[in-house]
Amino acid sequence: MSHLFPAFVECVRAASPKSALVLGSGLGAAADHLRILTSIAYADIPGLVPPTVAGHRGRLDLCESGSGHALVAHGRVHFYEGHPVERITRLINLFADFGAKRLLLTNAAGGLHPSLEPGDLMVINRHWKLLNAGDWKRLGEPTRCYSPAGLDTFRRLSARFGGYAALAGPCYETPAEIRALAACGVDAVGMSTAVEAEAAVESGLDVLAISCITNKAAGMSANPLSHGEVERNAKLGIGRLRTMIDAALGYC
Repeated sequence: MSHLFPAFVECVRAASPKSALVLGSGLGAAADHLRILTSIAYADIPGLVPPTVAGHRGRLDLCESGSGHALVAHGRVHFYEGHPVERITRLINLFADFGAKRLLLTNAAGGLHPSLEPGDLMVINRHWKLLNAGDWKRLGEPTRCYSPAGLDTFRRLSARFGGYAALAGPCYETPAEIRALAACGVDAVGMSTAVEAEAAVESGLDVLAISCITNKAAGMSANPLSHGEVERNAKLGIGRLRTMIDAALGYC
């Protein structure tokens, strides 16, 4: 164990943060307004490894927010990086161990709904976890595990709501897959969040999630998809995402 981790744990225990936040691809700047009290690299936390995907800083901060203290995770690991569920959900379990009560997950996603454009934000009110072939048989059964109180908070901000599908990756979805998902009511698609959200509920956390739309899904745009486009377009929603983060960290 890194000698840095026990010192970080001591600081967190003293601050007793009640909120936690995970920042997805290209969204790290959305928490830059929060005052950092202490930080630790994922590589120095037992059970975690640094993300290999661009736009994920691989750092956990203890921050001071307007409503108290919060844990802010810059980046995540994914199935397509070769990680088991236990490693993907390690951050979530750590938040619960530290006494957090609410969690906001963010991600970069492709927009399926015709009205979603790069830079738009979508609050997830249901998701589909489609990580293997068998999961596609349950397209008619979305999971609804998101905090009613938190969703009400976002309604007061006139947020947009929709359904999110998590696929295993690493390849972007095919146009045929996108058509099938859209027909079942999916509004946005990505490669994270669903497993974390379900693990958080199992650990007793209230969960919220926001997708930043960074591109049109496969077959809905003439431009080829790329991670570079994801990172560039994530910046378009940063300002609005900050407002929603502040609301999510402080809802009652």
